[in-house]
Amino acid sequence: MDHVNMFKTHMLDTAPSNTVECTKDELMEHFKIMYTMRRMEITCDNEYKARNIRGFCHLYDGQEAVATGIDAAFTKLDSWVTSYRCHCVALIRGGSVSKVLAELFGLKDGYSKAKGGSMHFYNKEWNFYGGHGIVGAQVPIGAGLAFANKYNAKPGEPMNVAIACYGDGAANQGQIWESANMAALWKLPMVFCIENNQYGMGTSIDRHSSHQDYYMMGNHIPGIRIDGMNVLAVKEGMRFVKDYCGSGNGPMYVEMMTYRYHGHSMSDPGTTYRNREEIAFTRSTRDPLEFIKKTLVDANFATAEELKAVEKQIRKDVQKEVLKAKESTVPEPSALFDYIHAADTTPGNQELVDYIRMPNVDNSFHKPTA
Repeated sequence: MDHVNMFKTHMLDTAPSNTVECTKDELMEHFKIMYTMRRMEITCDNEYKARNIRGFCHLYDGQEAVATGIDAAFTKLDSWVTSYRCHCVALIRGGSVSKVLAELFGLKDGYSKAKGGSMHFYNKEWNFYGGHGIVGAQVPIGAGLAFANKYNAKPGEPMNVAIACYGDGAANQGQIWESANMAALWKLPMVFCIENNQYGMGTSIDRHSSHQDYYMMGNHIPGIRIDGMNVLAVKEGMRFVKDYCGSGNGPMYVEMMTYRYHGHSMSDPGTTYRNREEIAFTRSTRDPLEFIKKTLVDANFATAEELKAVEKQIRKDVQKEVLKAKESTVPEPSALFDYIHAADTTPGNQELVDYIRMPNVDNSFHKPTA
């Protein structure tokens, strides 16, 4: 299928193809995971309002094509680190709805065993390194992962790449500029991926950044802007980026043009700095799920009725996963002592601290006795 205006490039002699080939099975799989993401995040919204989820909670609905397209272009060996808006990346990098929800509920079967919460998911087996709560702090970690990938690469073979995803609100962080400088000097296989959802918290890009073409922010580092509401554009664009960076050409800036439907977090109604008409217009004209559904129907890969049946089944599956998550229990207080200090480099070999101090010292937890 042919698409236009999917890409804009900076400092590049070539560009991804505007013609994307995709099988029925691939398209259907993209649709299923994206719809699962959407239903999971809507469920998080409901559970938060029911006070079953507490604290910070940043939802990803509207941006599903970004994570899905990146994952489709990458392999399990490529390293991925992202911001606190991380539920859906955790899901697609080896997770499950039940593990994500259990973590948000603060239960021991959660993704991070109830120690991470909404902003801190990890999966070492899938080279997923978080989930980070400090704005922009994941990017130097991404550069370190890229350094490790280059260091461990076999001579003559393409390198695994590292990607650090961050929002437009983080794009002017000093630590990002420092990371970009190092990545360029050392020609690291590093992808600086800006998920431009148009607002840094509650501030629009024209008010918080003097430079709004984020894919050009690397100056002499090449860049590409991708339609982040089109999963096929993301997939094809990131294939191109992976090949470029993994071939020893150095880093690349990628700007995903996307949009979040919820506010910055659950404490933000999302309508004080933008109006409901803007959100409704984006839903009706650029929704990533509606795009892939239309693509499936237009290619005669599925009928509208078949897609409704898939959606119905996914809604049931997500609800089953929620119930499964709720079967878990709160960790024992002794779990607080696990994985604070390592005794040595042997995995799991740890040294227990004497006690964990609580705000009220009388409620502190003391080291378990044998």
